[in-house]
Amino acid sequence: MSIVVRTLSEQIFNIVRERIVSGKLPVDLPIRQDALASELGVSKIPLREAFGRLEQEGLLVSQANRGFFVRAMSADEAEEIFALRLSIEPDAVAAASLAATEADQKAARDAFAALDEAASSGQLDDVATRNRDFHMALVRPSGRLLTTQLVERLQVLSERYVHKHLEPAGREDRAHLEHGVLLEAWASRDAERARSLAAEHIGATLADLRRQLGR
Repeated sequence: MSIVVRTLSEQIFNIVRERIVSGKLPVDLPIRQDALASELGVSKIPLREAFGRLEQEGLLVSQANRGFFVRAMSADEAEEIFALRLSIEPDAVAAASLAATEADQKAARDAFAALDEAASSGQLDDVATRNRDFHMALVRPSGRLLTTQLVERLQVLSERYVHKHLEPAGREDRAHLEHGVLLEAWASRDAERARSLAAEHIGATLADLRRQLGR
């Protein structure tokens, strides 16, 4: 496959993924591939590759003779995703807080600033992505490759739910405060407090989602 096709596939992947996360694509209708290819000015080859990746990410499902559908959000899936995050992420955050270099700490502060900027400008579609970047910045310095990969996979799966969680007024302000306190504990290498705050933050998001999704 050519570099051009790979680049197109990556661009399509990001465009469609943003539309899924933001709820712009309906879950009850097959995605009109011809119309989407025409809109984006691409052939079906990079489109199908992007769809295959999105299916692997758990954002699309394919049905024989019907095409691709957006995977519906559910309370059960939210429970599973956030339970897994709670079992892995707080410990990873604690380990990373002790291992982080000055460059890692700067990267985390930059990620927090980017998240704050997206939230301040009302770019809710961008907030979920910046939220993932911030949380990953608190995990990567741990040096635990498998753990980091697992957390990132869960972050991708939880992105739509984070977007949903932030819809009610005031949620972004609370999240900003929680993130700020967590970052300071993490940057000061207070591993136990960072672990506790990460668990509280993830748990509070799940509690809100339970109410929103009727759990």
